[in-house]
Amino acid sequence: MSVDSLVPNDILNRFDVYEWRNGLAVLHTAHGDCWRDILTVLREFQMTASEILMPGGSKSVIATKLDSRLYQLGWTEKTYATAVVVDGVTYDSPTHKVDCVKGRVALEVEWNNKDPFFDRDLNNFRQLFELRAIDIGVIVTRATELQTVFNELGKGSSYGASTTHIQKLIPRLEGGAGGGCPLVVFGITEACYTDDR
Repeated sequence: MSVDSLVPNDILNRFDVYEWRNGLAVLHTAHGDCWRDILTVLREFQMTASEILMPGGSKSVIATKLDSRLYQLGWTEKTYATAVVVDGVTYDSPTHKVDCVKGRVALEVEWNNKDPFFDRDLNNFRQLFELRAIDIGVIVTRATELQTVFNELGKGSSYGASTTHIQKLIPRLEGGAGGGCPLVVFGITEACYTDDR
C-alpha cells in the first residue's frame, strides 16, 4: 500500500509522511484507535510565529502542545523496565523514556533537539519491538522546509542543520537504524504555520 492510499488528503496537505516496514498499514489496521488519535492531533495542530519566537527551555511550547493533546486522549509518557538475564543473574536495562505511548504504539515528538536524538529514538523503538513490547514507532518532527520560516523570523540559528528535521531522519530510517520495527514519520510543514505577529 502507498502513503497516499492510507493517509487522508488533509493530512498529506499539511505534513510530509514517510513509512518504514509497512508502518502505515500496521498503524491503520492493527491500531485504529491510535491512528484516529494521531489524525485528530495532527488535524488540530497549528503553530504560530509567537510560539516559534518564545525563548527555548527544556521543552518547547510546540512539542508540549502535541504531547499534551495526546495525553488528553489517553496516551502516557513511559519508561519500559527491561532486563537481561544471564545464568540466573539479572542485569537491568531500562529503555529511554518514550514521550507518548498508548497500547503497543510508541510516539516521539522531536521538534528541535540535536539530531542524535533520532538515533536514540530509533534504537529505542528497535529494542522495544524486538522485545515484543511495541508493534510500531511514530516520530513527529519538522519538515526541513520550515528553515525558511525560522530564517524569516530571525531564529534560523536556533533551528540549524544539526537539529531534528526530516532530512536528518530519513537517511537513518532508510539505513535501517530502526531495525525491523515498523515506523511512521510525520514532518510538520509550512502549511501548519500562521504568522500571528
